[in-house]
Amino acid sequence: MSRAHVITVSDGAFHGSRADASGSALIRILQANHFDVSGPVVVPDERPLITAAIVAAADAGSDLIVTTGGTGLGPRDVTPQATEAALDYEVRGIGETMRRAGMESTPMAALSRGTAGVRGRTLIINVPGSPKGAMESLEAVMPLLSHALALLHGDTEHR
Repeated sequence: MSRAHVITVSDGAFHGSRADASGSALIRILQANHFDVSGPVVVPDERPLITAAIVAAADAGSDLIVTTGGTGLGPRDVTPQATEAALDYEVRGIGETMRRAGMESTPMAALSRGTAGVRGRTLIINVPGSPKGAMESLEAVMPLLSHALALLHGDTEHR
């Protein structure tokens, strides 16, 4: 069973002024898809803290890390930059797939800057902070994840 870790990036959730609906929604989706899930860890919209949470989860052996929040255009939306600091390389098609799926619901999905990439053997994905956007984004790439994780763990057989 693959191990997934959820990180919620939100000043409001971190300070207790807002509930973390997105983190719990992502956990439900991951568990329904047979992941062993930890989190959500909640961090504020601060680059060093986001990067540190990603690095800690990757280095602890998570196969998949999903962050939620901080992917928009606001001045405190720094999750993509913090994620890029932790990556060995990007996987651009995952972000493109999530945005394309989101645009079926709203044209505003084009404004999401969520990225995806790899640190070691861990796949890291940024999804939006709204519960609807987070769930739609994760569900859009769920069919890719088992193959992506198998590739990262050395199973490179073409199917």
